[in-house]
Amino acid sequence: MTEPGAGSRSAALLQVYRLLSGIHAEQDLTNKMQAVVDAVVDSAGFALAALNTVRPTGDFEVVAVAGSVQAREDLLGVVIPASTFDEEFAASQAWGRLRFIPHDRASSPQAWFWDPEIEPVEAADAWHPLDALLAPLHSSDGVLIGVLSVDMPRDGRRPSVQQRGLLEVLATEAAVALHNGMLSDQLRESESIFRQAFDGSGSGMALMAIEDGRFGRFTRVNPALCAVLGFEAEFLLTMTDQELTHVDDQADEDALVGDLMAGRIDSYRREKRLRHHNGGHVWVAVTSTITRNRDGSPRTGVSQIEDISATRMEMEALHFLASHDALTQLPHRSAVIARLTASVGQSRATGRPGAVMFLDVDDFKLINDRFGHATGDQVLVMLADRIRTAVRADDLVGRLGGDEFVVIADDLSHVEARALAERIQAMVSAPYLSRSIVLSVTVSVGIAEIGSDGRDAAQILRDADHAMYLQKKSAAVPQGSLPPE
Repeated sequence: MTEPGAGSRSAALLQVYRLLSGIHAEQDLTNKMQAVVDAVVDSAGFALAALNTVRPTGDFEVVAVAGSVQAREDLLGVVIPASTFDEEFAASQAWGRLRFIPHDRASSPQAWFWDPEIEPVEAADAWHPLDALLAPLHSSDGVLIGVLSVDMPRDGRRPSVQQRGLLEVLATEAAVALHNGMLSDQLRESESIFRQAFDGSGSGMALMAIEDGRFGRFTRVNPALCAVLGFEAEFLLTMTDQELTHVDDQADEDALVGDLMAGRIDSYRREKRLRHHNGGHVWVAVTSTITRNRDGSPRTGVSQIEDISATRMEMEALHFLASHDALTQLPHRSAVIARLTASVGQSRATGRPGAVMFLDVDDFKLINDRFGHATGDQVLVMLADRIRTAVRADDLVGRLGGDEFVVIADDLSHVEARALAERIQAMVSAPYLSRSIVLSVTVSVGIAEIGSDGRDAAQILRDADHAMYLQKKSAAVPQGSLPPE
């Protein structure tokens, strides 16, 4: 036997299911809100329904109206101060989750709802034209995000318990839909802002997957990064940060990424070299961080990449000028002392000797006096080039000033040092052609050993200078010859 009223309850449940299905079928938030008020008018027994949502300013705006074309024209887009609803809620009677405001307690209904201009009916349960029934819409965290308003029950009476229940269900769905829609709109707005900022940034930007505790393949790159590296985006999306990083910079990068993944640092900034389409590398300043999942695990790598090639070149040029002689482009005294100090430390650590050679041009003053300083400078430049050609690739050739030069050679015995000195002297003594003048120049060379005897760089250099002075004094090396006047 069927339970009395079961059929009507089943029909009511089916009706609610269909209403909710229709609401959820709408993807656009505006259409979803309109579906809610349409459902109120079509199924809850009210001739008029309006939905108000909270604006960023805190006021309310009517975003959906159903039941009257005139009411829709009059109400849609109307902005209602938040204080108005505060006053109405304060004067209302609680009907479950609904709020009923009798006409004799309403503050000023005309200010926020449509007056249908219907004559009131004298009956205890009659609906007065100025009565109001509101359903506050709250987000999941209890924040008021909207109000559903209904009016004009079709039977002219205050709504029944069944009508109120259906209205509460629809209001609940409206709150869920509105909250989700607001979150979706915020997400889309955030994504739009991020996309515009990401793609429009003047600095290179990259998102990277996290794979095996390190940065994996690029998942997104912006046009600025493509311009810095000279690659198309399609190619970069097949690469990893490690594959683009210069091999000499990878170890430091791996250590920093490891600290980032482990949470020991929140971000890092460093300079490194990245592969360029032209086959070389470009210097960049990279600032990297990661986004994390709710459980704290790494989610996505984010890097901002700035091209600093020009700045790097300027810094290297300044560093070169600060440590090199402007005329010959050879390292000057401070750079020579720094290298000699390092060579002393290396010799002490390995036990293998090295050598310092102090070179002085013979009779250089005569060249300046007879042919002028411009010719003398040209001779010094050619002399520097010949010394560089004579020594080994790892040896340092420096200029201390005037016509004094130094060669620092590591891992070299005394016999090998003397052979190198003779090779330098032979190459230097070949004739020079300067301004149609043929000159033959010689140099005196003094040698001091780099070893583990406790002498520091300054003392070793003085010893080499003294050895050169003794050689010049003994005229062990033939003096240069000048053409006749």
